[in-house]
Amino acid sequence: MSKVIVIGGGPSGMMAAITAANRGFDTTLVEKNEKLGKKMFISGKGRCNITNSKDISEFFDHIPVNSHFLYSSLYSFTNKNTFEFFDDLGVNLKIERGGRVFPQSDKSSDLIKAMEKELIKKNVMIRFNSKIKKFISKDNFIRAVQLEDNSIIEGDLFILCTGGMSYPQTGSTGEGYKMAESLGHTITKITPALVPIEIEEDWIKILQGLSLKNIELSIVDSNNNILYREFGEMLFTHFGISGPVVLSSSRVVKNNRNLKAVINLKPALEFQELDRRLQREFLNYSNKSFKNSLGGLLPKKLIGIILDLCNIKLDKKCNSITRDERQDLAGLLQNFTMHIKGLRPIEEAIVTSGGVSVKEIDSSTMKSKIVSNLYFAGEIIDVDANTGGFNMQIALSTGFLAGSKIKNVLQI
Repeated sequence: MSKVIVIGGGPSGMMAAITAANRGFDTTLVEKNEKLGKKMFISGKGRCNITNSKDISEFFDHIPVNSHFLYSSLYSFTNKNTFEFFDDLGVNLKIERGGRVFPQSDKSSDLIKAMEKELIKKNVMIRFNSKIKKFISKDNFIRAVQLEDNSIIEGDLFILCTGGMSYPQTGSTGEGYKMAESLGHTITKITPALVPIEIEEDWIKILQGLSLKNIELSIVDSNNNILYREFGEMLFTHFGISGPVVLSSSRVVKNNRNLKAVINLKPALEFQELDRRLQREFLNYSNKSFKNSLGGLLPKKLIGIILDLCNIKLDKKCNSITRDERQDLAGLLQNFTMHIKGLRPIEEAIVTSGGVSVKEIDSSTMKSKIVSNLYFAGEIIDVDANTGGFNMQIALSTGFLAGSKIKNVLQI
């Protein structure tokens, strides 16, 4: 039986190694870090959004880059298979808002430990602290990998699962791109995907740490064309904005200038409904100053900014506020506008956009079309999706497909 070398101990690499070992292959997993799943460990604020509960057919609507390439992998190992896989490993999963799926314990470490335990159970040799220096190949066939300490690991089949360039502190430093390129593969342009947005307004720092739920974010260009609109959650930071809807919107921001981020703070209300709500609030505070009337409508941190931006005098009594002033305030609450400065660096991105060209990979097997005994899985491939567990499912699915389709050297 051929010897399989899996390079990279993230979700795709672990899944590829487990699947290969299940088929009886002598499998070695090579990981540059001192432990497995470092990026997986910090994902989802330490909870790890492992997949999404939507029907697998709906996943492709959330994969804006090369979704067609993923049909075989996502249908070979679906989100239902992910539930079954971790259930068999003794990890219960739960479904939250938007179909996001997390471990019942809210601990990403439980997922990683379960997969590592399965690797050991399947007799996969795990080589920690083993950084690849280069492939040793001839005539488009890999013979071995050389580590930085110049030691050699020979193999017959190789699965490259080194991830992208986001969160380099976890080991995702883009080395896999160089490895693939050295073998003749094309690497498409590498850019940040699902990355926080920087805002020009200085007052943004005042809102740092404020989390908003049930808002609607729009990205608008200089001609007031809406490039993106989504309902959900967001977070203010010291440099700008982040959170699920913001990260997903970053795709339209990266190639555009002079954009604005517009937040509807009350999307559940039509304009006239919000106007009536303001009338009721002002009636309740009729003899009080306007500056003291917004506590029932807005988070405390946000009130000061809204007071500064609206055209109502702070000390004006609520019973003296005019209809035009009230409606201007309603407009502000539903069009809270910030000017976009740009995106945060790729090191802060959730995932990387770009990677090994899908034109050079067989989508039905994850096998290289250039190197006869090389396969790919995970973020190193030029595929990426929106937030919500879709990227993690892609990692597991492509890892499974690569591990299940490798063939003995004599069969190649």
